[in-house]
Formats: sequence, C-alpha cells, structure tokens
Amino acid sequence: MRRLLGYFLRGLVLLAPLAVTVWVCWLIFTNVDGWLGLPVPGAGFVATLVLITTVGFLGSNLLTRSAVNLLEELMSRLPFVRLLYGSTKDLLNAFVGEKRRFDKPVSVALQPDGSVRLVGFVTQESLPQLGMAGYVAVYCPHSYAFSGQLHVVLATRVQALDVASADAMAFVVSGGVSAPAAALPSTGDRATVETP
Repeated sequence: MRRLLGYFLRGLVLLAPLAVTVWVCWLIFTNVDGWLGLPVPGAGFVATLVLITTVGFLGSNLLTRSAVNLLEELMSRLPFVRLLYGSTKDLLNAFVGEKRRFDKPVSVALQPDGSVRLVGFVTQESLPQLGMAGYVAVYCPHSYAFSGQLHVVLATRVQALDVASADAMAFVVSGGVSAPAAALPSTGDRATVETP
C-alpha cells in the first residue's frame, strides 16, 4: 500500500506542473481569442503577439518616437492615470525593458553576524535623494506570489550573489525549492555596491 501511495505522489509531482502550465496557457489563448472574437482557436493570441511586436517596432522608430513621448507626457499629467501608467511601465521596464532592475541578485544580512539573510535584487545603488548615504534599495520578492517588499539597507550588509538573475528569482519565488545553477557564496564576502 505504501508503494502505491509513493507512485501516486510521484505521478502527482510529475503531472501537476504540466497540468497547471497547460491550463494557464489554455486560459490565455481562450481569453484573448474571446476578447477579439476570432473563430479560429489561437488566432487572437497570434494577432495580439503581432500587434505588440508592431507597436514595439513603431515605438523604436525615430518617426514615431515623438508621438510616443507626447503620449507619455499626456499620461504623466493625469492624476490617477499617472500613478497606474507610471507604475506599470516601471514594473515592465524592470523585468524586460532597456533599464532592467532585477539584474543584481544579492543577499542581505538581517543580523550583524549574518546568520539570517534575505535574497533579493539591488534596484537603487545609492539613495542621496532620500538623504540616505551608504544605503541601497533591495527588492525581495515573496515566495509563491506576485508581490515583494522593498528594503533599504546599509550597503555593507549586502552581498552580491554569483548566480544568474533568473536563477535567483526562481530560487526566491519557489520558496527555496528551485536550486540556483551555481551555489550561493559564503557569508564572508560583501557586495561591490557603489555608494556616494
């Protein structure tokens, strides 16, 4: 009986991630198709990808850049829209834009002896605008959620991690279950973070 339970649990571990991935992809495809009202399954998703790519191309073109700048200036003048548009743009730029922010994985010592640490990403290497010389901004994503917390810490409490950003993000978001490709360094080294 115990062996059958082991087989069941192993099968669950193998099939559940596949089923969740297929289900989420199916929801995306069907919802996008439903929004556009196209009768061919998947055509709405492909049309959305083509539209996004075309807008990206036009936004990179010198002729349309002034129109994009004008639109952004208009969005920045509207009170509620400015908050929503600016936050969304900054978030997307942090992950996939030209000004990526989640490319410096670090660990932060919560205790002076380094016995307790957080894994996060340096998003600001200096904070003179806040009057906090010697501090850095570290964003620490939450596990199994699309949220996180910003910590402002002394640069001396931050240690650079020698892992790819995607591996560090997967490590944090999975709650430490997904191991990074490279081992996390010992707590002895400090990050080379620029301070004013």
